[in-house]
Amino acid sequence: MGGATSPAAPCLSVCLLPLLFLFLHGCWSCVAIERERTLAMIKPDGLSGNYTERIKEVILESGFDIVKEAVVQLDAERASLFYAEHSGRSFFDSLVKYMTSGPVLVMILERPDAISHWRVLIGPTNARKAKISNPNRYCGT
Repeated sequence: MGGATSPAAPCLSVCLLPLLFLFLHGCWSCVAIERERTLAMIKPDGLSGNYTERIKEVILESGFDIVKEAVVQLDAERASLFYAEHSGRSFFDSLVKYMTSGPVLVMILERPDAISHWRVLIGPTNARKAKISNPNRYCGT
């Protein structure tokens, strides 16, 4: 009987593996929630007006993680590339001038369904519409 194993031994290893997996990885019904990333910018007047901390509080309270952040000074070329979709619009030159008028805080935000949640949080991109629907907002595009 020197190397004999009990008939229950194979069952124990087969039965314990799912329990080990459950212990290490959580419940069976838990599904990994895919997190998405989006870009956010606090514009020059937000930085100079000392709104940065309040804006970041709202972002965090809304379930986002700020994965990375950096204060940068955009030049005309980078601002033009970033806002290229608006290049044919009448406000394009003033937008580029405004975005290069001072530093901006660029942040990478993360959470499940981040892009759609960010769009809801910042509200309409049209300033006139935003003043009506989101009069107390700190953010915008």
